[in-house]
Amino acid sequence: MTEYTDDFLKSVLNRARVIAVVGVSMNSVRPSFYVARYLSLKGKRIIPVNPGHAGKTLFGETIYPDLASIPDSIPVDMVDIFRRSEHVPPIVDEALEHLPKLKTVWMQIGVENAEAAARATAAGVDVVQNRCPKIEMQRLFGELRMGGFNTGIISSKL
Repeated sequence: MTEYTDDFLKSVLNRARVIAVVGVSMNSVRPSFYVARYLSLKGKRIIPVNPGHAGKTLFGETIYPDLASIPDSIPVDMVDIFRRSEHVPPIVDEALEHLPKLKTVWMQIGVENAEAAARATAAGVDVVQNRCPKIEMQRLFGELRMGGFNTGIISSKL
């Protein structure tokens, strides 16, 4: 698993303003839905991408069938990928070709593709693999502490 410094992850998450979520679901119990919802509640503009729901609305935004369909007037700077690892290369290629403001390609937990990551990195885009932006935001910005997590104390006491 690739290691990332906390400073790097904080920088990526702080600068991301407009996030295209590829593979987002309209089902509220699916991880792609609640991660996107969380990010929207944190002030990020979520651009949903799912060909099965194209034209519908989610989080106040039109769902697009693919990244190439997102209008140039929407300055997507991060792509969050909820697709299997083998589906990542064409998504990254499409992002690099059609999203001129792209700064980050983020692959969700369990999603890694070295070939696609290398292409994005070569194009000057930061890559995060096998991580969740919701979990990282909560961990890095102190939200998990309220629930007793990430306190730095290991104990078997209840």
